[in-house]
Amino acid sequence: MKFPTHFMRNFLQNLSLRTSTAIVTFGYAIQAKADIFGDIPDIGGADSADVRTSITDILKEILTYMALVAVIFIVIAGIRLVVSQGEDAEKDKAKKTITYVIIGLIVILFARAIVSIVANLV
Repeated sequence: MKFPTHFMRNFLQNLSLRTSTAIVTFGYAIQAKADIFGDIPDIGGADSADVRTSITDILKEILTYMALVAVIFIVIAGIRLVVSQGEDAEKDKAKKTITYVIIGLIVILFARAIVSIVANLV
């Protein structure tokens, strides 16, 4: 079943509008120097800066591995595209896979940027 083009266009417009709104709101909060995260609770024995650094490092590593998996999926889809031998259905599947993985990579890059921004704020 194919999605109508107007559905995909509306979906992408809605997604870009929501993303833009979130970025502008977050940017405004940063510029206004609002304390949007509140006070950092004291967790006891460990130094809170070490815990924050460890958590951000773990998140960055997870996002890096997710990006690596996405690149592997692009390679697999590329191989499927080459091996499809001109069959339209197989070519379309491979192209859709590549498109969705690229969208996923963009989301991963935005997530990594957000983790870096939040880590620098806190």
